[in-house]
Amino acid sequence: MRFSTKSAQLREALMTVAGAVPSKSTLPILECILFERMGDTLHLSATDLEISIVQQVPVQFESNGSARSNRIAVPAKRLLNTLRALPDLPIEFVSDEEFNVTLRTDQGMYKMVGHDGADYPALPELDAQQRIETEGALLKRAVQKTSFAVSKDALRPAMMGIYFQIQPEHGRAVATDGHRLVKLTLGAMASPEAVNFIVPEKAMSLAARIATDDACTILVDGGHACFDFGHSQVMARLIDESYPNYEAVIPVENDRRLTVNRVSMLNAVKRVGLYSSSMTNQIRLKLSANAVEISAEDIERSSEAKETVLCEYDSEAMTIGFNALYLTEVLSNMDADDVVFEFSTPNRAGIVTPLEQAEDEDILMLIMPVMLNTYA
Repeated sequence: MRFSTKSAQLREALMTVAGAVPSKSTLPILECILFERMGDTLHLSATDLEISIVQQVPVQFESNGSARSNRIAVPAKRLLNTLRALPDLPIEFVSDEEFNVTLRTDQGMYKMVGHDGADYPALPELDAQQRIETEGALLKRAVQKTSFAVSKDALRPAMMGIYFQIQPEHGRAVATDGHRLVKLTLGAMASPEAVNFIVPEKAMSLAARIATDDACTILVDGGHACFDFGHSQVMARLIDESYPNYEAVIPVENDRRLTVNRVSMLNAVKRVGLYSSSMTNQIRLKLSANAVEISAEDIERSSEAKETVLCEYDSEAMTIGFNALYLTEVLSNMDADDVVFEFSTPNRAGIVTPLEQAEDEDILMLIMPVMLNTYA
């Protein structure tokens, strides 16, 4: 294989697929990126056997390259580090029949040993039983708004991914770790046939990193999903588990409603949270007429803090406790200027929504309270 291109262009493409390269693997070839010529297009592929990424790169192939080396696996780390250290300049890539790889520029030559591309694991081929046409921007937003709530508990594998429920009317992305829950409904993410699937959070983060504002096609076939962005594809093995009935934990009868400026509340929670216990991160919200008092104390360090934030609240006074870090993340992932908290009792989950939902979108976040010793 012999081709020429710009070093920056090749580096950018390699950085896209490098997200699927494992740092260490019992199969050394997985630490490589597969270079494959298909017609006049170079395809770069990487996989860790769970997640695969394919990137197309426009290059100028030269006719005197070896026909027998149209598939070669190149060590990802060394190649990428070399390109990162180079300025943007023309570069020539040459591989011989012994799978030796040489990079040539006007300034020098860099040689490394590759592997036979025929030994590289085959990537999944999807028959596209389910096909969802959407926009990359919508997929990116779904990931950005839900990924923080994905569980990291390997004992609950279903919750280690983002749950997609695609209906003819709308699409929904859900994530929860048992302490927080995010339910994002997008009107423009729909499918003629209903389909539900769970994608690992790592795969969705890689897809969101690649996604642009252009069209995106989601293919779901048995145990895999493919996110096709045109010149880039991310394929992932789905989590074959039943997602918990998240609707059952969302309280529906909430007679206490608090409206507050999101930034003011967020900053107060951050400051007061600094004085909470390092073990529990517990803060208290004391709701009273038109004000919420946020307080925390750390008995071990003999420190405490208290702030009052103006709000709209006209129900009975109530005190409820939350984990400051969880509440900070919930408020940080809201976009609205003002948010609405809905409560029922101090030992039931609180619901957080924007005062005004974005167009063609509905987002709900839930946060579980922590028990306070002042509860009756």
